[in-house]
Amino acid sequence: MSLAVLISGGLDSAILLGDALRREDRVHPIYVRCGLAWEIVEFDYLRRYLDALRRPALAPLAILDQPVADVYGPHWSITGEGVPGANDPDEAVFLPGRNVLLLAKSLLWCHLHKVPTLALGSLGTNPFPDATPAFFTAFGALVNEAIAAHIKLNLPLVGLTKSAVMRLGLGLPLEHTFSCIRPIANIHCGQCNKCAERQKAFHDAAMTDPTAYAN
Repeated sequence: MSLAVLISGGLDSAILLGDALRREDRVHPIYVRCGLAWEIVEFDYLRRYLDALRRPALAPLAILDQPVADVYGPHWSITGEGVPGANDPDEAVFLPGRNVLLLAKSLLWCHLHKVPTLALGSLGTNPFPDATPAFFTAFGALVNEAIAAHIKLNLPLVGLTKSAVMRLGLGLPLEHTFSCIRPIANIHCGQCNKCAERQKAFHDAAMTDPTAYAN
């Protein structure tokens, strides 16, 4: 079976991709490049992760450009200034319309490349309005209607806890994943909201954190 996986390089999507490679005949990683402040470093980690996973079932990385600076303006995700810290709530890292932007092109890519399913690593605990089951169902149906397609939008991790997802990642090269939104010298800063989330994920799953942090 052929499957596309929307991957950012973070833990959830990287684990989803690695787990898919254990059972699927062909897995197509898709990376959507939006021009966010951390993407150059994130993409370097993603390349290393894919190289570490290299096997016949892994298709070449598809890179889709979806720049958002013209819409987001001086948002912290573009400027790198005022990045939410470790003590800020998850709501502080909300990127408006993030999944709308990621899914529109990815679903179209699947249709044009005859890949029947697109999977993404959204968790059921995701608090954002564009990450609910209702949103995914409605948006997938809308895009399918627009292009007369039947691409399935799959959320394999939505019923799992973060710790259960982390345990799926046992044996995967998670040292090459990247979660930071304010990298310092090409490594995790150790102080932003996403670094705190990453540290907690390894701790709660009783797994050794292989990450190098600047602080």
